[in-house]
Amino acid sequence: MEDPLPEQMRAAGTALLATLDEPARAAAAYRFDDESARRWLEYRPRPRPGVCLADLDVAGRKAAHRLLATALSPAAYAQAMAIIALEEVLDRAEEWRRGRHSGDYWVAVFGDPHRDDRWAWRLEGHHLSVSMTVVDDRVSPAPIFFGANPAAVRHAGRPVSRPLGVEEDLGRELLAAMGPAARAAAIIADEAPGDIVSATRPRVDAPLEPLGVPADRLGPTGRALLDQLVALYLDRLPPELAVREARRLDGRERHFAWAGPTRPGQRHYYRVQSDDLLIEYDNTTEDGNHAHTVLRRPSSDFGEDVLATHHQSAHP
Repeated sequence: MEDPLPEQMRAAGTALLATLDEPARAAAAYRFDDESARRWLEYRPRPRPGVCLADLDVAGRKAAHRLLATALSPAAYAQAMAIIALEEVLDRAEEWRRGRHSGDYWVAVFGDPHRDDRWAWRLEGHHLSVSMTVVDDRVSPAPIFFGANPAAVRHAGRPVSRPLGVEEDLGRELLAAMGPAARAAAIIADEAPGDIVSATRPRVDAPLEPLGVPADRLGPTGRALLDQLVALYLDRLPPELAVREARRLDGRERHFAWAGPTRPGQRHYYRVQSDDLLIEYDNTTEDGNHAHTVLRRPSSDFGEDVLATHHQSAHP
């Protein structure tokens, strides 16, 4: 039987730090209470905390990937690897001018996974950011950002690469299933925003307005598709976490909002909100061929939920 998820994650984090030489470990390791470094989300090509995977040997890189794999389902891990590979595709499309490369991903560990009851980690680079917090052997996920540029690579009209295709298709299917009144409530703007609204902010003030259409105004097909869309994002997590999050959100009111044209190939955006849940998707640059998606828990991002429980137990 496999170890429970917190132990798997703790073992993978400990193994990662053990593979690093002293300079790499110094770059990767932070105090847990370093809030500016720990509460961090950056999906653009910018400097970021941590150690670069390109600077590690094979053992170090594999240890980082094994840590990442503890946080993602097999399907989501495959999406993450496709996103990383797109850096080479994008660099070629840009005629190698910016020197993008698939090793430009960074891992950071906050606290000591071997001995601390509070620790966290993040693996991040262009279009990928996965943050996990572990407190008292309880894993708190999010934010989880996946992007793709190009969102689709096609040959003779058929997709060769489309890492976030299901996220787009299911959102469109949900919108198409709505009746006229529900669709009018769901479409909040004729033009999509320039990016996901939550952007790189370490904290999100929820809910985002306007809310869009509530689930109880959808028909049975629409409600089922909205449930599938939420499940798609939760299923980025390992089954243990995905099931826990689904139970936590069960019965809570949900809203769906869309912005921009509804025709494929046009710049568009959608979001789903519930209590302590924010899902955003945009495809709003490069003529609708550059996608961003994020799964956030506005009241619980970066372990706020498990930290609150920890503090209550320690200081009743």
